Amino acid sequence: MLLVEYVEKAQQFFDDLVDRASDDELFAGGYLRGHFDLAVGYAQVEETDLTVEELNAQVESSLVKAYRNGELNDDDKAHVVTIWEQVQNLK
Repeated sequence: MLLVEYVEKAQQFFDDLVDRASDDELFAGGYLRGHFDLAVGYAQVEETDLTVEELNAQVESSLVKAYRNGELNDDDKAHVVTIWEQVQNLK
């Protein structure tokens, strides 16, 4: 799958959460979307031609750093992990 297609599917997935997700899932989805969009934005600004796997690795790295900094409690982290797994399965 091309990166552009994956990003579009992920953006649609995040948009669709608004209609079906619980409050906790909405928070986690918004949090994850921020990390995802940041990775996509950096790639666009730096004109880096990433693969889907490379983009996912950058998002993972950003999330791990955030977890280590204590940005989320365990419940929120669990919701983020669940939603991140769903996003990765879009490819």
